[in-house]
Amino acid sequence: MGQHTFRSIEQAEVEGKRVLVRVDLNVPMRDGVITDTNRIDRVLPTIRSLAAAGAKVIILSHFGRPKGKRMPEMSLRPVAGKMDELLKSTSVTFVDECVGPEVEMAVNSLENGQVLFLENLRFHPEEEADDPEFAKRLARLGDIYVNDAFSSSHRANASIHAITSELPSYAGFLVAAEIAALSKALELPERPVAAVVGGAKVSTKISVLNNLAKKFDFLIIGGGMANTFLHAQGIDVGKSLCEADLANTALEITRTAKEAGCEILLPVDAVVAKEFRAGAQSEVCALDAVPGNSMILDVGPATVKALNAKIATCRTLLWNGPMGAFEIEPFGEGTFALAREAARLTKAGSLVTVAGGGDTVAALNAAGVGKDFTYVSTAGGAFLEWLEGKDLPGVVALRVT
Repeated sequence: MGQHTFRSIEQAEVEGKRVLVRVDLNVPMRDGVITDTNRIDRVLPTIRSLAAAGAKVIILSHFGRPKGKRMPEMSLRPVAGKMDELLKSTSVTFVDECVGPEVEMAVNSLENGQVLFLENLRFHPEEEADDPEFAKRLARLGDIYVNDAFSSSHRANASIHAITSELPSYAGFLVAAEIAALSKALELPERPVAAVVGGAKVSTKISVLNNLAKKFDFLIIGGGMANTFLHAQGIDVGKSLCEADLANTALEITRTAKEAGCEILLPVDAVVAKEFRAGAQSEVCALDAVPGNSMILDVGPATVKALNAKIATCRTLLWNGPMGAFEIEPFGEGTFALAREAARLTKAGSLVTVAGGGDTVAALNAAGVGKDFTYVSTAGGAFLEWLEGKDLPGVVALRVT
């Protein structure tokens, strides 16, 4: 996917043009208050650049899962207010619909450099159905289309996919940065290249593991997923989370890796506890000595030491998923220690680090190194599908054929 070229907004003549910008502002909100502005912050460069170049900027986004019905608690009005506050250089006007006469009037009254924010696209069932007529109604509002919603680009929705048949389409700065970073890590990485793949279940990442096992030099498996691999090798994991029915799948992935010359690295020791709660009494034990009434909740110090030594030999590291139950103390230490070492190597200039996925971003932030990786993706599902080697409909639509 990295071998393709994309039209970037730097190539577009936007002065005086109506520019539709599709973003993903599905931000965390509690009682109408936004608790994390990261997704807004990441699209501001695109919006600022367009406004400064004299475009009439029209923002399109979804929010939550209203299932095609208008739901007041899923209105984008608070998000538009927050963007207005953060943008500073220009004001943001909100209109509580995304198609129709009221929107067309608001668009027609826009002056160069102004920003109009439209209501939740998913209030219309046609959005998620990739309905071509709905895409035409959206396209009527603009002269140019910009996709800056990488985290939604794995979905063939009307505002991401069908609309690109109606208007000249470009990649925004965030989408361009995501494509560049992921291509660098996945298609043309500096070797040796390692992937950290963690999280609870193998079942959600079978395709990812199979794809990476064929391409990478090292595959570091952690979290609950590692227990399934250990179980497949005949190791008793006690009461740990484990998908016993996927033992054969784990063995197949191991064979695929071996044939491709990829080394799989599993934990060599573990932090175990009898109950899964904050401050539970825990102990470190070797993997052949996990008590039958205990569960593995993190990797142990010997594993961290071995993995730190391994990533120090690498030039590129891709990270998706935590090594343990990092949300609950003290079971984040393995993830945090590995993340801090990866950040140190990145700062030293010896390692390119690319991370993505909601839990991963939360874990890196908890370790205090979210800003120290080379690139942290805003995407969850789209990031995983890219790692699986799939084409993302929203990205394919921007290719120059």
